[in-house]
Amino acid sequence: MARKPAQKNSGPKKIARDKRPDAIVDAALELAAERAWEDVRLSDIAERVGLSLSELRAEFDGKTGILAAFTRRIDQAVLDRIDPDLAGEPPRERLFDVLMTRFDVLMPYRDAVRSIVRSFERRPGELLTWNPIAVRSMTWMLEASGIDTGGRLGAVATQGLAIAFGRTVRVWLRDDDEGMARTMVELDRRLTEGERWMRRLDGLSGVARAVDRMRRGRRRRRRYEEPEADEEAYGTGI
Repeated sequence: MARKPAQKNSGPKKIARDKRPDAIVDAALELAAERAWEDVRLSDIAERVGLSLSELRAEFDGKTGILAAFTRRIDQAVLDRIDPDLAGEPPRERLFDVLMTRFDVLMPYRDAVRSIVRSFERRPGELLTWNPIAVRSMTWMLEASGIDTGGRLGAVATQGLAIAFGRTVRVWLRDDDEGMARTMVELDRRLTEGERWMRRLDGLSGVARAVDRMRRGRRRRRRYEEPEADEEAYGTGI
């Protein structure tokens, strides 16, 4: 009786092109939860997903890009869960609710986030690279809270919130309470500090604008008081 030819191992199941980014992010987070983030190599991520390095490179520039995609995922999930009943609440209360919602969304990834945060602490250069991504994310959180990020102090507010949220994350990572009591206390404290600094900066900004107006006024007065120039000296011939 003739033997049937052995079937070839087809290898890992191929992932549809449009599903690759999410699969890559998931694989990176799984690996981060298992080991230090700095020890996770791009080749490890590609192997976990079942892609070649070339296919991985076609989707992302590197590990920072993968984390940026993860942050966009979290942003989207938070924005999808905005409570319309909070529309009448003060902006500060809405921001508190938005950021606590963000912690809820992050909860399934806490082990991975812990690994990533510790890696940033050990490698400050990576934290600097990450900062613009964090600031962009906080811009969406402020806008979701009804807080204008385009004003004269908008850039300061988003950077300050990125720092405040980052510090609260460290408390959240140690918070074993199901209701996240310690996290809420820390977030409330950070937002209160931020409000105080923003009021001070707004006051300083008002003083700076007043001084600038005075300087412009003096320049205009000097211009009007200067003697008229000799037209012949400039060769106008008029």
